[in-house]
Amino acid sequence: MKNLVSKLLSIMLVTLALYSCTTDDSDTILNDTATTTLTASATDIVLLKDNEGSTALNLSWTEPDYGYSAIPTYMVYFDVAGNNFQNAVTKDAGSDLEYSLLTEELNTILQTLEIEADIETALDVKVVSIVGTYTVAATSNISDINVTGYTDTLDLSSVWGLVGSATENGWDGPDMPFYTTSEDDIFNAYVTLTDGELKIRQDNSWDLNYGDTGADGTLEENGDNIVVTAGTYKVTFNAGTLTYKIEAYTWGLVGDATPNGWDGPDTALTYDPTSDQWRAIVSLTTGEMKFRKNNDWSFNYGDTDADGSLDDGGDNITVTAGNYLVTLNLNELTYSLESIENLWGLVGDATPNGWDGPDTVMNMDYSTDGLWYLNDVTLTDGEMKFRANNDWGINYGDTGADGILDDGGDNIAITAGTYDIVLDLSDTSNPTYTLTK
Repeated sequence: MKNLVSKLLSIMLVTLALYSCTTDDSDTILNDTATTTLTASATDIVLLKDNEGSTALNLSWTEPDYGYSAIPTYMVYFDVAGNNFQNAVTKDAGSDLEYSLLTEELNTILQTLEIEADIETALDVKVVSIVGTYTVAATSNISDINVTGYTDTLDLSSVWGLVGSATENGWDGPDMPFYTTSEDDIFNAYVTLTDGELKIRQDNSWDLNYGDTGADGTLEENGDNIVVTAGTYKVTFNAGTLTYKIEAYTWGLVGDATPNGWDGPDTALTYDPTSDQWRAIVSLTTGEMKFRKNNDWSFNYGDTDADGSLDDGGDNITVTAGNYLVTLNLNELTYSLESIENLWGLVGDATPNGWDGPDTVMNMDYSTDGLWYLNDVTLTDGEMKFRANNDWGINYGDTGADGILDDGGDNIAITAGTYDIVLDLSDTSNPTYTLTK
């Protein structure tokens, strides 16, 4: 009897297992005819910078019939119409059946696709459903939308500039620029000067130039050169009243999180005319910091509520170690610390600090993602490479000397001279560089 019960139990277990396998198999067979229908909330969109923060486009789609209960991931593809999504920008919508884009997000997609601002451009949009790791379960119809983007960088350039022996380019120019302000006829220049003389002129030409005969702060056409002493200044020029003012002016970071600690000198911020803000690329340690003016405590900003808004004399700002793009907005009294994975620099016996470093740090082009540059850097006969974070873990050379960078490639041969250098990492699959004497 015991053997009979055991045999019956075994038969039941095998039957149950076979049933379970059959059930699982039938439940997990993907319906290869699954479809989804994509709908766009608008087909003609004109993006405006004033509308940043508001929704520009809503996309929604129907749930495919997968043949069983699946948890998909939906990917939204954007590309120039007719490009067959070969260079598409892809966005992950998760398991939702909709995806919304703010004005600035859709504008960023246009910029990534290298679409010129203020020109109506047709885009193709589609949704792809992914089940599991790789399986494409359903692809939607292509929705056509026409979008006109905007330039999200400011153009504060003016026709006015500073020229003279006190400026970095001397009397031959090109002139150090004045930038427009919110006030009519008021222009500002942020400059580091040496002991010497200068004048204000229009269009890099001597046809119209102003000096200060009598050194009284009032300008005269073809007037005397303006004598200055070395320093970093804000020069304000009033083209309406023909007056000017030169005042010591810097903004910087101070604190135990910054390279020079609480005693300074402050880590300098530089004026970015593409955003009318002050910025710096800097490596910070875990600690605290503040913003201050002219390396002096008489005027400093902290953040009392840790909300990104600045307070005069406010609490220290807590920082964790890392590389950052630090932005100071004096118009709105706000700031931001944007984490950056890699800071790029030059290393080699042709560079100022040789192969042992520290690397000659490059500047980030704030208006173009992935672009780094150095102007007027003096190199000697020798070799160099580009590397990230003062470390050999990531470095680029140029095998073949064709201007295309190779990960760990050959050293780049340099002949002595003063160079403008551009490192273009905007296309990560094809990094390039240029050296211009």
